[in-house]
Amino acid sequence: MHDEAAPKLNFTAIANHLTEAITTGHFEVGSLLPTELELCEHYNTSRHTIRAALTALQERGLVSRKKNVGTRVIAAKPSTPFRPTLASVDDLVQFGAEHLRQVQHIDTAVAVGALAQDLDCADGAQWLRISSLRLEGGGKAPPIGWTDVYVDPQYQDIGELVRSTPDTLVSTLIEQHYGRQIAEIRQDIRAVQIDDAALADSLRVPLGAPALKIVRRYFDPEGTLFEASITTHPAERFWVSMRMQRMK
Repeated sequence: MHDEAAPKLNFTAIANHLTEAITTGHFEVGSLLPTELELCEHYNTSRHTIRAALTALQERGLVSRKKNVGTRVIAAKPSTPFRPTLASVDDLVQFGAEHLRQVQHIDTAVAVGALAQDLDCADGAQWLRISSLRLEGGGKAPPIGWTDVYVDPQYQDIGELVRSTPDTLVSTLIEQHYGRQIAEIRQDIRAVQIDDAALADSLRVPLGAPALKIVRRYFDPEGTLFEASITTHPAERFWVSMRMQRMK
């Protein structure tokens, strides 16, 4: 019996769950996935959502679909890199839920020079820095990125919360435990080369490898910056999709 009060998964979450089932061997290459109706029943969702999830699996090169035959597993590993669709704060929260954070260290950082410019803060500003790897597929695949999160130093005790809830964004933890809400996120993306040997080693790429550097700044309703993050994604493992519509 399904719990009707439980929140329904979106197609991305279902696609990622099925992807993990395929990559871990639960559904072997050559086997058929359950039918659309069976998946609707299992995930307690609509046929439209299931079809979108199966399309995502097809785009990842994991399955083929034929009318009157079904959805057959054709590969044990995705053939395309991770591609999130981020169009809102809710999408970003969903990203956090689907890609685990593996904390590497927590320390205090002073923003000077290039770092202060990235964070768009005063030179010499102090931050609590949380450094972590972002993982998918249960952590078996190479990391999809390295993230340094900078938070207001008044939240010194957030470190244990971050370690104990690896599937929750730091901004969500701040909102849940301190009541400071996100009103706006400003994001910059640029191409870089990984020129830090330790970072290259952590991401399992050669020194000088191309990457995407994503800087996000989080503002509360008063327009005050209270969190920022800098994430480095190896180029072959990540790209961002955005959806734009003409205003009516």
